[in-house]
Amino acid sequence: MIKTLKKIYKNNTSYNQRILIKYKIRSFIAYFYFFDLNKIASIHRTDKNRGHFYTQHYHHHFKSFRFKKINFLEIGVGGYDNEIIGGHSLRMWKTYFPFAKIFSIDIFDKSKLEEKRIKIFKGSQIDKEFLNLLIDTTGELDLIVDDGSHINSHVIETFKILFSKLKIGGYYVIEDTQTSYWEEYGGTSEEFNKDGTIYKYFKDKVDCLNAEEFIIKNYKKTYYDNYIVSMHFYHNIIFIKKGENNERSNKVRNNQFF
Repeated sequence: MIKTLKKIYKNNTSYNQRILIKYKIRSFIAYFYFFDLNKIASIHRTDKNRGHFYTQHYHHHFKSFRFKKINFLEIGVGGYDNEIIGGHSLRMWKTYFPFAKIFSIDIFDKSKLEEKRIKIFKGSQIDKEFLNLLIDTTGELDLIVDDGSHINSHVIETFKILFSKLKIGGYYVIEDTQTSYWEEYGGTSEEFNKDGTIYKYFKDKVDCLNAEEFIIKNYKKTYYDNYIVSMHFYHNIIFIKKGENNERSNKVRNNQFF
């Protein structure tokens, strides 16, 4: 009987339909583990806890957003040019954030993976005009995750464009930062402070946290000096929190000792 039903199912549904049904089944099962992001990730088969160890950090930083009506953007859908493969982490986020609008971008057309509360745009993560139009559509973002090309120059350029579009109190996350050490992605394992690499760029941003302490006459604060309030570096992933960086120094005023 079961074999007969399976045969009827296969004969009356296309490959794409079966894949989409499989995604829906996973989403249904995942709701039974609503409070366990690690388990949700496993059910949806995202690599964020399969080969990586990101979900523990995501839960730590994102748990306060869980039941809010937020705008969430993830760069990169997955599955390369296969229109029906990918979106595993988008469905994970949809389960984890029950009131969120989940947006994503990819250089390939992934519109067939859209669902209620999941909207996917086709475009490049370094196309400034496209990204500005995207924000015009989505509105300001509460959380941004860069899981895109992982090319060093792309990661840096995307951050320069999108960090200013992040709401105060939000997080900007860069995944798979090991490419900072891989030559084929524009990185290096020989010169760790080489300009143009992910870690050189973001290590420099640590100083922004303490711009109030610089002893530099007539120093003009940068945008990042004013709005980066914390940075967390973990294995292969960086979390940057946006806020108003206005804590006063106990020794310095206007970048001079008083």
